[in-house]
Amino acid sequence: MKLKRRQFLFLSSLSAIGTGLGWILTRQSNQSADFAESDKAIAANPLKKGLLLRFVSVADTGTGAKGQYAVARAMTLYQKQNPYDLVVLAGDNIYNNGEIEKIGEVFERPYGELLKRGVKFQACLGNHDIRTANGDLEVKYPGFNMKGRYYTFSRGNIQFFALDTNGNADWKNQLTWLEKELSLSKASWKVVFGHHPIYASGVYGSNADFIKVFTPLFQKYSVQLYINGHEHHYERTRSINGTTYLICGAGAGNRPVGKNEWTEYSTSNLSFAAYEVYADRIELSGIGTDNRVFDRGVIKLKST
Repeated sequence: MKLKRRQFLFLSSLSAIGTGLGWILTRQSNQSADFAESDKAIAANPLKKGLLLRFVSVADTGTGAKGQYAVARAMTLYQKQNPYDLVVLAGDNIYNNGEIEKIGEVFERPYGELLKRGVKFQACLGNHDIRTANGDLEVKYPGFNMKGRYYTFSRGNIQFFALDTNGNADWKNQLTWLEKELSLSKASWKVVFGHHPIYASGVYGSNADFIKVFTPLFQKYSVQLYINGHEHHYERTRSINGTTYLICGAGAGNRPVGKNEWTEYSTSNLSFAAYEVYADRIELSGIGTDNRVFDRGVIKLKST
């Protein structure tokens, strides 16, 4: 079946409505010139039995430079073949100083096609974001969908908790809020994200204070995943007392990374992370700008 471009684009815009339509679209789009590069990409598989949610994460993006565009193109191709409508944007959204007037060049244009396709970005504040007006203008920007400097939202049985991990954050009230929200949560899956790392093998390394503050809370309330940036690399830990720590800070630039005894995989390659959530597991992938999966991991609903 040969589709005209206008017909194909129209069908593409509808793919997020349902996985069934996404499956049909994938069969058709494999014959389209728009996906000439897809022979390099991971296999398209939008229809999976038991899939509750597919989302991606990326951080340290807001440069407007070629590295950001390269990762954005990979995210877009992945979305066309494996529909998702949620991006966790883990801080440093606008370099160098959080100037909201740069939002077009560092967010709206690089991710323009994803935004047109109805993908929703949920952001948190990084250290560069608070350099102008303490980040308040980013909090108010509709495209970042922030309900405050820290907030929570749910997708079905998956609850997300966004944190302000900056040094000037309202730590007393934020930690009280976090423990209360975690204790009240009925979600099977709890995902926390913030800009700064807890465990990391890069330039900054692990944060001893954060380990003392957060890891007991994560263990007590069964947080299975913590997502962050700040370190400009990709790193996935093994399960540490039931929590996997995932750094996805190579969204526009990169820096060297090593390994620790708790590191399952690390690389400095430009990349983003993709997640497929099921009732009993999350299947996690690291994806590079060549559209290839370089890391695969599984997060169990309950692990030690």
